[in-house]
Amino acid sequence: MTEEYPHVGDVMARLGVIAATPREAARSSSLRLVPELLQLSETILETWLSAHGAEPTVRQKEGFRLLALHAQAARGEPSFNACRETCREIVFQNNVVSAAGDEDQRERAFRLMIMVVRHLALFVSGKLEVAGLGEFCCASRPLRQPAAEAAATTQPSGV
Repeated sequence: MTEEYPHVGDVMARLGVIAATPREAARSSSLRLVPELLQLSETILETWLSAHGAEPTVRQKEGFRLLALHAQAARGEPSFNACRETCREIVFQNNVVSAAGDEDQRERAFRLMIMVVRHLALFVSGKLEVAGLGEFCCASRPLRQPAAEAAATTQPSGV
């Protein structure tokens, strides 16, 4: 799935390595690895933007480049909003890891962040291959409208 877009494949490989970090090592290295997870998330969206001929922004939105990259990627692509909350969850888990006073809480947030970054990578790599992926998103209602109208016209009369 990711051969055509090597950056996403590289991200998935690195996520596999990070996810395999033993518990004790994760507890001691999560603060060091979280910025890398944010960078990997940005790389995923940069890959999407580059594949569509756009220059990825260097700006930040709400203090995070990831959110600015998502806003840029979603412009003109309503179905891309399907991963907006995924990007926000990555930022949230970043903040939880950074602020956690308890090692167990930090490790849980770190593990969740890995899973959410992987989810973003899978969505974007799938969307690079299947343009309509994400059309189920509530933000892309006009895309669903013709299907709903077609379904309404196929209902038997009197129902």
